[in-house]
Amino acid sequence: MQSCKLGPSFPMWIQTQRHFQYLDISNAEISDHVPAWFWDLPRGLKFLNLSSNEIKGMLPDITLVFENHPGIDLSNNQLEGTIPLVPSKLAALNLSGNRFSGTLSFLCQIETTLTFLDLSSNLLSGSLPDCLKKFQEMFVVLNLSNNSLSGEIQSSLGFLSKLQALYLRGNAFVGEIPKSLSNCTKLRFVDLGENKLSGNILAWIGETLSELRVLVLRSNRFNGSLPSQLCFLNNLQFLDLSNNSLSGNIRRCFGNFTAMARRGFQDDIMSHSYYSYTATFYGTKYGHSSYYSDEEALFIDNALVAWKGAQREFGRGLYLLKSIDISSNKLNGKLPYEITNLQGLVSLNFSSNKFYGEIPKYMGRLRSLESLDLSRNEFSGSIPLSLSQITPLSYLDLSYNNLSGRIPLGPQLQLFSSSSYTGNSQLCGPPLTQRCEPPIPPPTAIVL
Repeated sequence: MQSCKLGPSFPMWIQTQRHFQYLDISNAEISDHVPAWFWDLPRGLKFLNLSSNEIKGMLPDITLVFENHPGIDLSNNQLEGTIPLVPSKLAALNLSGNRFSGTLSFLCQIETTLTFLDLSSNLLSGSLPDCLKKFQEMFVVLNLSNNSLSGEIQSSLGFLSKLQALYLRGNAFVGEIPKSLSNCTKLRFVDLGENKLSGNILAWIGETLSELRVLVLRSNRFNGSLPSQLCFLNNLQFLDLSNNSLSGNIRRCFGNFTAMARRGFQDDIMSHSYYSYTATFYGTKYGHSSYYSDEEALFIDNALVAWKGAQREFGRGLYLLKSIDISSNKLNGKLPYEITNLQGLVSLNFSSNKFYGEIPKYMGRLRSLESLDLSRNEFSGSIPLSLSQITPLSYLDLSYNNLSGRIPLGPQLQLFSSSSYTGNSQLCGPPLTQRCEPPIPPPTAIVL
């Protein structure tokens, strides 16, 4: 078994090589078009990697015949035009980070052995093809983020029973989340953020998707209250419902998110194994085709996070982040004290809602918290003394509430700038310039 690692160009000598199974020309600073002769690849090819170059132009028809079902990675280049017919025998296809346009109709020509598809960050348009349902036996990762796809999310996605990661972020999908997705019980990562989805957040998400680690529905048009069934998601450690029109109270059972209550991390829950290639077909059993696979690859999840006042993309470090973000909604009521059970939380953002009442007294129980944003609400009363005892806390925003009294003295709260407290006219003490009035002594008793 031979592999071939090339330099920063397409040398002519490769035309004479017919026995390699892996061809890796990634990160080679290639900035030219791929020559036509290059696509005359060995039939036994298992994986082709041209990623992270500056390869230009359009792809030719590469419907080559392979003995195996290889993986192809052409991601992060400058390829453009419509996606041509690709080999019908594929195990993995990554065309992300290019300038491909047109529709997804080419997918209907690929055999059902495809386990991994990443077309994110292109210029693709149109709706999801109904033929996606044929990949039900194999699909593990489907990433269509950051395109111009539109229409409703097809109910045919519910046929992808092996699906673990679904990325549809940054498109123009409309309508409700299809109930058929409840059949995808192996889902661990769902990002439907930055679309035009509407309706309620449905109870079945909590009832059937028990494996969910990450749920992102940010920047859509969801309304209604938060279903109590969300609290059934014991494995959930990242929840982003920000920038919608959700209303009602925070459920007391939000303190039941088991994974967020645990301190410490598992380093394998934000990745997915898929077949980088599949070998020769060897038979049919119970009406389904069977293939032998002898190599797997790993896809690392990524998410956009409102982190310490700025938006940041987390990839390999995502497993370190236990977070709840329900900012910029119409939620109201008091924060339940049960939220302080989530002692593994690293980031909590409830800003820009209509919460009122006091900040829970024992917020200091959140000993892992690094970022806390409760700004632009209607909280009243004093700042809990326990907040000053959260030593990892490096970002705090309590601005524009109705808080009052002295900012508690301690090792933490005076380290933040005055902007963390602005908009609370009755707050006083460092780091604010407004001094606190000395307490009025009790009246002296007069002895007659």
